[in-house]
Amino acid sequence: MVRINAKLDPTKTGRDAEYLEASLRKLIVGQDEAIEQIVNIYQMHSTGMNAPGRPVGTFLFLGPTGTGKTRIVEATAECLVRNPRAVIKIDCGEFQHSHEIAKLIGSPPGYLGHRETHPLLSQEVLNQFHTDRCKISFVLFDEIEKASDALWNLLLGILDKATLTLGDNRKVDFSRALIFMTSNVGAAEMSAILNPKVGFASPHRAEMESGAVGDKTKRKVSNSGIEAARRKFPPEFVNRADKIVVFKPLGQDQLRRVLDIELGMVQQRVFDSSGVNAFVFSPTDSAKDYLLKEGTDVKYGARPLKRAIEKLLVHPMSNLIATDQVRGGDMVRVDFDGDDGKLVFLKEAEGMPPHYMQQITAASLNALNGATGLLLNEENARVAARGGRKNL
Repeated sequence: MVRINAKLDPTKTGRDAEYLEASLRKLIVGQDEAIEQIVNIYQMHSTGMNAPGRPVGTFLFLGPTGTGKTRIVEATAECLVRNPRAVIKIDCGEFQHSHEIAKLIGSPPGYLGHRETHPLLSQEVLNQFHTDRCKISFVLFDEIEKASDALWNLLLGILDKATLTLGDNRKVDFSRALIFMTSNVGAAEMSAILNPKVGFASPHRAEMESGAVGDKTKRKVSNSGIEAARRKFPPEFVNRADKIVVFKPLGQDQLRRVLDIELGMVQQRVFDSSGVNAFVFSPTDSAKDYLLKEGTDVKYGARPLKRAIEKLLVHPMSNLIATDQVRGGDMVRVDFDGDDGKLVFLKEAEGMPPHYMQQITAASLNALNGATGLLLNEENARVAARGGRKNL
């Protein structure tokens, strides 16, 4: 045995956790605390240090709508199992009455329709998205405040013992599950802190618009959200959550970053679905400003942004494709016409080879594809040129 006196650094994370953190930061804007907590829990799981007999992690996400609570769950699934649809989403608005719990766990034997009732949370459902690399299930209870007390009581056993008993007495094991619960409780109190009086200048408005909300304001917003949750939910329910994270409203700078991510996803959609008709579009700064103006709202956050992109950008481009005004290899510039107050589409080039389109879009797509480790390469572009489907 050799005795040494070497100082260790417990703040360093493993390669997998670093990859997860870097990937989430490319997909999620303005919610660093939530990313940090997810990465910490994943690091504990990957080293076998999480508590035995409990889920991998349980999170309660609070905050206003449109701040990314659901999106970060999908992004975590995308980074770990390469599939953002791997999230088992339970809409708690469907469980406002106690008898509706049967949809989750199935009806007991002897009840009419017992054999036709398939529980939403069976072991087969939990394990369906497991991969050789990652055997973690992602379960999301969305808008948990809308559920009845019966669902909250059902969750107590899952959060504490990682076990759910179905109607036919089968056991479901949640020890390999990340459980997320989202809620909008406290959103009004948080908005009141950031914008205390309508019609008067808010001392925090400049912070909110820039996205650089001060630490004191962050603490006030977080405390108000947590206090609202403690008033709404029973103590035994709140205490079983490993991490309670309050999502902050997004400022204008952060919303612009969200816009860039969404535009990159639209470009990826064009490449993925158009085949031989794949083309490149390039929005100008004025076009982005217009989309931000039409698609953002202080009350609803980033949620209307997707609708604005679909309405003002995607739908017109689909018309251009359907009428053969845009074909494979074209480059389209998207600009804003201040006189008409709408986006205009200008063809700047045509007949571009696939590898050149790849170079043009590398900056926007790498931010997305780097998160999943599937970079667009020349071979994928050649497949697209032959009418095949690219693996973006």
